[in-house]
Amino acid sequence: MFRTHTCGELRLTDVNKATTLSGWVQTIRKFGSITFVDLRDRYGITQLLFSETLNEKLELSPLGREFVLQVHGTVSERSNKNNQIPTGEIEILVNDFIILNKSITPPFTIQDDTDGGDDLRMKYRFLDLRRQAVRKNLELRYAVGRSTRNYLHEQQFMDIETPFLIKSTPEGARDFVVPSRMNPGQFYALPQSPQTFKQLLMVSGYDRYYQIVKCFRDEDLRADRQPEFTQIDCEMTFVDQEDILNMFENLIKRIFKDVKNIDYNDIVERMTWENAMWTYGNDKPDIRFDMKLCNLKFPAHTFPEKNNISNLINGVDFKVFDEAETVIAIAAPGCSEYTRKQTDELAEWVKRPQIGMKGLVYIKCNTDGTFKSSVDKFYNEEKLKAIANAVNAKAGDLIFILAGAEERTRKATSELRLHLGQQLGLRKIDEFKLLWVLDFPLFEYAEEDNRWVARHHPFTSPKPSDITTMINNNPVIENAAEYLKHPYANIKANAYDMVLNGNEIGGGSIRIFQKELQQKMFAALGMDEHEQQHKFGFLLGAFEYGAPPHGGIAFGFDRLCSILGGSESIRDFIAFPKNNSGRDVMIDAPSSIDDKQFDELQIKLDLKA
Repeated sequence: MFRTHTCGELRLTDVNKATTLSGWVQTIRKFGSITFVDLRDRYGITQLLFSETLNEKLELSPLGREFVLQVHGTVSERSNKNNQIPTGEIEILVNDFIILNKSITPPFTIQDDTDGGDDLRMKYRFLDLRRQAVRKNLELRYAVGRSTRNYLHEQQFMDIETPFLIKSTPEGARDFVVPSRMNPGQFYALPQSPQTFKQLLMVSGYDRYYQIVKCFRDEDLRADRQPEFTQIDCEMTFVDQEDILNMFENLIKRIFKDVKNIDYNDIVERMTWENAMWTYGNDKPDIRFDMKLCNLKFPAHTFPEKNNISNLINGVDFKVFDEAETVIAIAAPGCSEYTRKQTDELAEWVKRPQIGMKGLVYIKCNTDGTFKSSVDKFYNEEKLKAIANAVNAKAGDLIFILAGAEERTRKATSELRLHLGQQLGLRKIDEFKLLWVLDFPLFEYAEEDNRWVARHHPFTSPKPSDITTMINNNPVIENAAEYLKHPYANIKANAYDMVLNGNEIGGGSIRIFQKELQQKMFAALGMDEHEQQHKFGFLLGAFEYGAPPHGGIAFGFDRLCSILGGSESIRDFIAFPKNNSGRDVMIDAPSSIDDKQFDELQIKLDLKA
């Protein structure tokens, strides 16, 4: 028997008990004729005491960090207790030990405050996984998965596997493709999601399906993206939007309780996509704090009747505002004491290429009721006060104003809001706020192609009230300059996103289930009849055999875990992640293959300069 107990198990109640432990040597501390060793396994750390009677054996078989060690001994009460670890009140008086395996010197220290950088730890990920911090992340991931499975099982969902080798039908990100040796010149694709398969399962009568499933997208990476990622993928028949929202907000509440011991009793707020964009500047707003956007000038094509508010900023010959398509303000609470250095730093921050603005205007709402701004030359006290009232700024607040092209300015103000929220400590990692965003546009306009593209995916149904509009109108855009006047521009999707702390953690829709409407959707996206049959003939055919109404949702499993774990990177919650270049530096993948494999696949490699 290699062990009778784990390294995180023994307590004061076990004193005088004989034990056998096995694990890795964390640290070695010599004090004269005695030696202390911290032995580590997945469950914790236990201190070992090697008395002077074992000195000779230790000299013949010296220990080193990360040696795999087995010890036999007796549990004893520690004289110098360590209240930082659960086993800190006891130690093991070792009477014999066996070195099961030696280790060369690790490339970094295997502890929470490691000296290893990201690249080094990813190269030796099998060592990094020994660290307690990484282990806790994977334990949290396991807990989220276990809670999910338990809840969905209780709700009568079936876990059904779908294929990984499928047909390439790229509609969003690029597919990863896999050559078929048995079918020369043809390729499988790895699924970006099990979308069509779960819909086929609904046609097949499996009315509640789920998978915690791998998905693949060949796209540029960042902290919250990986080429392979995991979804909680769910689908239901005979449901409407309300059924989906209730079912899955209860799933997330269950996960909060099981994993974080949080009773989430708040009503989950609901917000239209349009309101989210105008009020927060993005479709996944962080509602843990206020600081809403105030439109001082709307683009002419949106709400011309509301542009009377622009009288507040017009008429003073300030061209930055006069010539801008839109002007947007936010009020940072309690920041009127910001120094010139602090406001200058924020002005430089919005000029970064990622933000893309030329600068910002500020107005200080002083606590004595006066106002000071960076545009005092143009705006008198009365004008500044009127702007402050419009922005709902209070004494002690600091107003920031950005101006420029609509899309860029709105995005920049949204980013500034989040940046200020972080600076002011308003985005607490231990505070969680859920939100449903609803009523998305069904289509987006692709200017370069002068055609419609699906905002979600081509299987999303329009709102019931918009189905007639979609069926009875030609999707062709005759005048690109006036695409907003096309009936399709106002069709709403029967879709919903769940947002947690400013992150989209889940998205789904009620699906199209009638063949004619699905064909109309494909046609709107520029697919002729031949392309529809080539890519999706199997789905259209299935809809002719009594397809039921159905809908579903998919949650980003990795992202949900990272938010619950207080991290911005999903890599911290994946056992073997890729780096920002999509490489696994531990196993050196992707890599080349030999000529024999190319010959078997009947593929010739042509690397163009």
